Amino acid sequence: MTINSNDIPDNGFFDESDDEEIIRQNQLKGSNTIKDPDEWTTGDEPMTGAQHSYLKTLSDEAGEEFDEALTKAEASKRIEELQHKTGRGLNN
Repeated sequence: MTINSNDIPDNGFFDESDDEEIIRQNQLKGSNTIKDPDEWTTGDEPMTGAQHSYLKTLSDEAGEEFDEALTKAEASKRIEELQHKTGRGLNN
């Protein structure tokens, strides 16, 4: 099965800037590679491009304001909130 990177959102749970690595890590969600965004060493850096794009999409779908100034960690948490609100990107 081929994975299309457009089908897998960057939910920010992995402190990585490389989209391919994010995809690989998302496939490992059941493992112990998930780290709380509050514990990220780079969590206070600006959100990644992938987070920005996905968060903008989720914000639009949820009818909520999009904050471009979020950090990586804040964006990750906001993405999770909006995923629960919209149902998008959740593994059921």
